[in-house]
Amino acid sequence: MADETVRYEVADGTARIALNRPPVNALDLDMIKGVVAALERAARDDAVRAVVLASAVPGRFCAGLDLGILLGKSETKVRDFLQELYVRLHDVQHTLGKPSIAAVSGAARGGGMTLAISCDVILAGQRATFGYPEIDVGVIPAIHFAHLPRIVGRHRAFELLFSGRSFDAGEAYRLGLVSRIVPDADLDAEASALARTFAAKSPVVMRLGRAAFMRQNDLDYRRSIANAVEDFCNVTMTDAAQDGLRAFVEKRRPRR
Repeated sequence: MADETVRYEVADGTARIALNRPPVNALDLDMIKGVVAALERAARDDAVRAVVLASAVPGRFCAGLDLGILLGKSETKVRDFLQELYVRLHDVQHTLGKPSIAAVSGAARGGGMTLAISCDVILAGQRATFGYPEIDVGVIPAIHFAHLPRIVGRHRAFELLFSGRSFDAGEAYRLGLVSRIVPDADLDAEASALARTFAAKSPVVMRLGRAAFMRQNDLDYRRSIANAVEDFCNVTMTDAAQDGLRAFVEKRRPRR
């Protein structure tokens, strides 16, 4: 693909989408557009039977949002980004028609969690870590309010979302956030093997079955996304949030 922050290649019926924005794969607008475009490309390609979303940056899956997206930006600019990260990402995954696997190596935070959770299966390397640190810079992980309580339970979700703490692959597995933990050295091979397993199934049955699965598990999620956009913008535009973002960049304590 033209955007080298997102690499795309197809082999053995699997499209591999690799995040490639060193040092930490922080998401900006161009990068998330690249991810969405890669997923759309995979959806259109009949030769693609499964998708793997991974990282080309050693030790990092995705550190979350590039704070430049939020700091001092208008609400319109923030909404443009959320339209891609929340709305279009969900829509393309929902209608992908083939299974998607997130191979999480290293740190996944904030927006990186959004990318991983959008997939059908999450494989985690042994040294993978997870977290929702948005609260520590004055914003909220609004999209995760919609789905995390359904996965881990309301009270555990609240603790994770509002403490901002990180947690390891073992805890993520126990919570039901990841499907399987594999040795770091084997993560790519395991993701590829699982993709080949899916790719060997009837593409028609997989497409129809996955669509049925999505309908049964949607739980009005699309409307929840619209609410998440409003909630995120409402918080991000406050003086407290803007000061928190500046404090993080300037490595000081927030004043508000």
